[in-house]
Amino acid sequence: MTPSTYGQTHEITNQAPPLERYDAMTGDPALIAALGREGADWHLETLVRDGRALTQPGVLALADLANRHAPEHHPFSARGERVDAIEFHPAWHTLLSMLREQGLHALPFESGSSGKPRPGAMAARAAGYFLHAQLESGSLCPLTMTFASIPVLQKEPALYARLQAQLLSRKHDPRDIPLDAGKESMMIGMGMTEKQGGSDVRSNRTRAMALGAGGRGGEYRLIGHKWFFSAPQCDAHLVLARTGESADEKGPISCFYVPRFAPDGSKNAVQIQQLKDKLGNRSNVSSEIEFLDAYGIMIGDEGRGVPTIIEMANFTRLDCVIGSAALMRAALIHAIHHARHRSAFGAKLVDQPLMRNVLADLALESEAATTLFMRLAGAFEDSSAPEERAWRRIVTPAAKFWVCKRALEFTGEAMEVWGGNGYVETGPMARFYREAPVNSIWEGSGNVMCLDVLRAIEREPEAARALLDSWRAVAQEHPALRDALNTLLGMLQDDAVSREASARRIAQQLVLTAQGVLLAQHAPAEVSAAFIETRLGDARGTANRVYGTLPARFDFAAIIARAFAA
Repeated sequence: MTPSTYGQTHEITNQAPPLERYDAMTGDPALIAALGREGADWHLETLVRDGRALTQPGVLALADLANRHAPEHHPFSARGERVDAIEFHPAWHTLLSMLREQGLHALPFESGSSGKPRPGAMAARAAGYFLHAQLESGSLCPLTMTFASIPVLQKEPALYARLQAQLLSRKHDPRDIPLDAGKESMMIGMGMTEKQGGSDVRSNRTRAMALGAGGRGGEYRLIGHKWFFSAPQCDAHLVLARTGESADEKGPISCFYVPRFAPDGSKNAVQIQQLKDKLGNRSNVSSEIEFLDAYGIMIGDEGRGVPTIIEMANFTRLDCVIGSAALMRAALIHAIHHARHRSAFGAKLVDQPLMRNVLADLALESEAATTLFMRLAGAFEDSSAPEERAWRRIVTPAAKFWVCKRALEFTGEAMEVWGGNGYVETGPMARFYREAPVNSIWEGSGNVMCLDVLRAIEREPEAARALLDSWRAVAQEHPALRDALNTLLGMLQDDAVSREASARRIAQQLVLTAQGVLLAQHAPAEVSAAFIETRLGDARGTANRVYGTLPARFDFAAIIARAFAA
């Protein structure tokens, strides 16, 4: 008998190798096609290069490190000064540097050779964001808020002129110093939620008292709190507060730019109470804070705070859709990769009919989400036409509701493909699963989004008609799609109380119809037919209760091969 090597009792076989060094961009035909449709082909070479860089082992390790070593709050300096410093693992700063270098915070607002942003820049940015979100989610939060703040701040010419260079800078400068002390770039956060209100920001009680004449562009001091204050290490935040001395809910709500440092260079009186101990998104910081006579500048007109900051939230909602679609994509390709290398019961998992059904069903969901967010990105670039305005204003909140919801079930199913290996923290699946709920909650929960869909339809009837008319032209060629659209129109004819009670059904039908239309126009027949029949057609009663319930007549192998080439 040959003695065994110490610690070695068996040969390791039938384990999938790490998924690394693959082409994240070129391996995603749906994304490449959408990039071309939205006029962003000029960015393809950059995206291919970045897609390869993001899958290198050293870069993949950054995501794990940034989440294993959570940020730490240091309230005081060694001398006892209140500093409220946040310490991040170096991996976090490396991720932020990569994001800024690729312009994912500002690409749609940078001037091209014509002096204006390059056409297709919003879609180009969305595709790059999608690739990064497949790697790590937490580092995207401050980047998203910075991106979303720019169109709001651009409406304040004097303030924006001071901030423009640092907002658009492609360098990441993590130093906690005033902006006018040589800092090369800046990040913007936001604070809306208070303890008593949650999503109901009109119940906010934080007060803002004018230091002079007040009004738009005027200086104020703020007293109050924020229950969720995103990324407190940012160089400034956009927040809501009521003007006037009263602490009740009667004063007008306005929006304020609150810098981390006051004009005299001292730390602004925004005191961090504690960091949130979150389920996921652990590399990123959310906090509870108090304003103790904090310095702020009014943004927008007095009393128009909610519409002002909602403009920022509309952009962040788009990123929620992209981020959830990216989690789907990441979980999908890891599941397919695992199934191609793992054998059970005498065959590769990917060759077994039931597993093929599961993977194909996931692939349909992922492609539909990708195609949808790229179409929305195009609408965000130019919303002057009624149909484009409808995609942006009506479909975006519906997509935020639906795609973010689907990501929860999706990541759980993909984890199950991995089995026990997916449930442990040594692989990425557990992190994907823990990340999935945040986008459903952040920037408006599901009910808020669905009610916003109804409000948008009521306020933009011309845009809604233009959208539905364009869908009707496509749906005429697809009976299941035509019936789905008619069902949606019927729901919209109900009385107001019934519409509100059915808001989730309406939003769901709206998104599925939108996805069906887009896939009918742009996806291969095996993809569009399977999606439309199982989400909107005759097969919907038996399919899609859980993933992997597609009728056997569909070409599972072709759908999987399109989703992720071997």
